Amino acid sequence: MTYRVIQWMTGDVGQVGIRHFAQNPVYDLVGVLVHTPDKVGRDAGDIAGIAPTGVIATDDLDAMVALDADCVFYTPVIMDVDTVCRLLRSGKNVVTTSGFFHPSADFAAPAEQIRAACADGGTSFYGGGIHPGYAGDLLPLTLARVMSRVDTIHVYEVVDVLKDAPLDHIDWMGFGKDRDRFLSEPTILGLGLPFFAQSMYMIADGLGVQIDEVTAAEVDVATARTPIPHEQGAIGPGTVAAQRHEWTAWVDGRPLIVFHAIYLAGSPDQREPAWDWGETRYEIVIDGDPPTELTLRGVRGPDGEMVHPGYDWTAMAAINAIPEVCDGPPGWRTHLDLGLIRPRGLVRT
Repeated sequence: MTYRVIQWMTGDVGQVGIRHFAQNPVYDLVGVLVHTPDKVGRDAGDIAGIAPTGVIATDDLDAMVALDADCVFYTPVIMDVDTVCRLLRSGKNVVTTSGFFHPSADFAAPAEQIRAACADGGTSFYGGGIHPGYAGDLLPLTLARVMSRVDTIHVYEVVDVLKDAPLDHIDWMGFGKDRDRFLSEPTILGLGLPFFAQSMYMIADGLGVQIDEVTAAEVDVATARTPIPHEQGAIGPGTVAAQRHEWTAWVDGRPLIVFHAIYLAGSPDQREPAWDWGETRYEIVIDGDPPTELTLRGVRGPDGEMVHPGYDWTAMAAINAIPEVCDGPPGWRTHLDLGLIRPRGLVRT
């Protein structure tokens, strides 16, 4: 069976989608919606850096809603719930990387909107990604499969922002900002806690327990000893060069799930204190019986450099669920509903 797919937005994640849909015979790319005027009228392949696909990008939202398709791969940074519900009511399933992975209490109102739209359209909705949406929920649950007892689950996200993140992360994440000012203002990662908490609630649901509350520890910061250069300038001495966030889900009065988000710039000897968290990776450590650890990271290339396929992972964690979502019953679907995903069209001759 071939699934007719619309790519909704063409940023870094959306471009991964275009390339995959063009190369995988399981999918038929039938439409591409863009936001920026300079992309309108261009072939999707040109936008994604591959050969022409014959699909021309448009910013005509009404035309995309009216288009015959099985699924929309929806990849804006921030979800517009009304638009997603309109797509669901039009008879299109929606698979997204835009933030709704599990219907936790923080998203009760939009969850009801989405469920109602699925019922009206006879369609399904599913959210996936790398973290949250995979490394912080599906991997811990998968690892727990080989455990006899789970005491505490630690999920570490370590990112070298100068090597493995877009340059805009430097500014909007507060790198190069005065330390005291940074600690006194809301942080991007801190504001994202309700989204990361969805993964915690998914783990708890999978383990059959109930979270009492999710708390945030004080943010730790390391500052630059010397200027840390990058393509757009430098992180100045005494300003933020690393940050560590920690969130804990409590069950029966004890910490069950702890998320650690560590974002770094420069080398340890350029930071004070000289934090050394190693290379970009996701690491799951489960304290229990037996103590068990799992690490997810890219592969070192011939030049010795580690390649972090973050956008590819983000896109494919969701895309590979499209057939299961389209073929299953209507409603909000999560990892717990879909079970073991059977990726299709990945082995090609």
